Amino acid sequence: MEGSSQYIKVMIAGRPYMMNVERDEEEIVRKAANLINETILKYSKSYEFKDQQDLFAMITLQYVANSIRLESNITYKDNEMEKSLSRIDGLLLNHLAEN
Repeated sequence: MEGSSQYIKVMIAGRPYMMNVERDEEEIVRKAANLINETILKYSKSYEFKDQQDLFAMITLQYVANSIRLESNITYKDNEMEKSLSRIDGLLLNHLAEN
């Protein structure tokens, strides 16, 4: 059933957060919360920080940088695919014109 949402509770850094999510997004949101918690634990062991705000800023920077990198890769691959499809289209048009 599309458009069906529900409230779920996720724990991040020991704090509960209520979220309204689509039912088919629940698993993704829960996995994201788990990944954030794992990253918090890893960073808290590896880096010095004054308070959790510093820790969250470093984690946010990491995830946003990864997101930007992935978007760039997708854009590049989309452009390359478009070029390849244009070449194939040209070859097919030439072949059809010859026959």
